[in-house]
Amino acid sequence: MPTSLTLDTARRADGELVLTAAGEIDLSNIDTFTRALSTALTETAGGVGPLTVDLSGVEYLDSAAINALFAHAEHIHLIARPRLIRVFTISGLTELTTIEPAPPAGES
Repeated sequence: MPTSLTLDTARRADGELVLTAAGEIDLSNIDTFTRALSTALTETAGGVGPLTVDLSGVEYLDSAAINALFAHAEHIHLIARPRLIRVFTISGLTELTTIEPAPPAGES
């Protein structure tokens, strides 16, 4: 049974596309996450900057999710909670893409 994952793609006021994920990303739903990531990247192709992937609502991710992010590291910018940033640092993802800390809960 897939774990809970909500995905949303929206444009900010400045026109930048943002893929927002909330819940958990693991082997049970990695195909859904990968499709959403690929679709959003296709929409931003030729754009000014990288795709923003907002993971501030993600509680957990496994190695499948990290691998999906690694595959697109040159074309994404991540927003994540401090605990995920530690995972990204250990995995080396912070060396390949920009990762900014998510604002504290209640702020945006």
